[in-house]
Amino acid sequence: MTVTRRQRQVLDVIEDHSRRAGYAPTLAEIGRELGLTSVATVHKHLRNLEDKGLVRRRSNRSRAVEIVPQGEPGTVELPLLGVVAAGVPIEPVEVNDTLGVPRELVRSPDTFALRVKGDSMIEEQIRDGDLILVQSTPTAREGDTVVALVRGDATVKRFYRQDGKVVLRPANERLEPIVAEPEDVEIRGVVVAVIRKY
Repeated sequence: MTVTRRQRQVLDVIEDHSRRAGYAPTLAEIGRELGLTSVATVHKHLRNLEDKGLVRRRSNRSRAVEIVPQGEPGTVELPLLGVVAAGVPIEPVEVNDTLGVPRELVRSPDTFALRVKGDSMIEEQIRDGDLILVQSTPTAREGDTVVALVRGDATVKRFYRQDGKVVLRPANERLEPIVAEPEDVEIRGVVVAVIRKY
C-alpha cells in the first residue's frame, strides 16, 4: 500500500499524541503539528488514510480518530523514490512516497523502490510498470542487474566491465548495450526483487 510522505506525517502525529496524552488529537491539533492552517486539508488526509484502512473515525466526536492496527506484521515500508528507465536512460523522476512490501523481500535497511518505465529488461521479467526493489550500494558484481546513472540519467540494466569500459546490457535482444567510461557511470544499487500487479 502506498502512503504519501504527508500521510505518514499525519499518522506519526496521531500515534505520538495518542501515546503522550492517552487520547487522539483533534483535526486542529494535527494541523498545528504539521504547520497546516486549513482543517479541511487535515480532513482530506484523514479521509484518504481511512480509505486505505489505516485510520478509523467516529462521527460527531472531536477526538474520534485512531490508527487501525495492521494485521500484516510481515510487511515493511520502503521509500518509493520515483521512476527508472528500462530503455533509453531518462532524467531521474523523484517522488517522496512509500510502499509496503513483504519483509522477506527486503535484505537490507538501505532498500528502496522504483517504478520501471520501458521494456529493455523483459527477458529478466522486469516489465513496464513493474516496481523494483533496489538495495542501495555504489558497487556491483559482473552480471548484477543495477540501477545506474549514466551522465546523470537513470537506467536499469545488467552490469559488466569490458576493456576498461562499463557496459550496461539490456535483457532485450532488440536493444543495444550502453558503453560508457567508468567516470560517467554511478551505480545507485542492485535490483533484489520485482513486484508486479496483474
